[in-house]
Amino acid sequence: MRARAVALILLLAVLLAAPALAAEEDRYGYIKVYDVDVQLDNGTANIHVNYSVDESTRIIFFFFGKQDLKNKLMKILNYDDAKIQRIDLEGAEFTVNEAAVSYGDGIYWYPAHTFNVVIPNLTVRSPQVTRNFTMVREFPSGIGYFSLAEVPVRQG
Repeated sequence: MRARAVALILLLAVLLAAPALAAEEDRYGYIKVYDVDVQLDNGTANIHVNYSVDESTRIIFFFFGKQDLKNKLMKILNYDDAKIQRIDLEGAEFTVNEAAVSYGDGIYWYPAHTFNVVIPNLTVRSPQVTRNFTMVREFPSGIGYFSLAEVPVRQG
């Protein structure tokens, strides 16, 4: 009997969510992305994502946890080695180690990156510059930057 009740709740949630799953480019299933902020620190990218989840799916998180939400966010970001630092129903924090290529002496290159949804507001911050984009699926061209923590001080 309990299994039937759970199955009925899941079926009801899917039926309620189906209209909301229409083809909006800034959506991935029941998640609507608002913005992504990438902060570059040495070779690491610290990523903050703001989003909302459909009201009809919130009960699923209550009963079954946030594993599906985590999986969908990982798919949206499209980084194989992202680590989740914090996650809730409105935002998440990720860390991607070695997201940028190091050329030594504190010089880094953060390459172009493609997301799996359109990001309404994308911000990429390095120690020297901030670049903002609207309605993009890709961070184009990449960005070079210096990490001030690693620049050697020369005596002379």
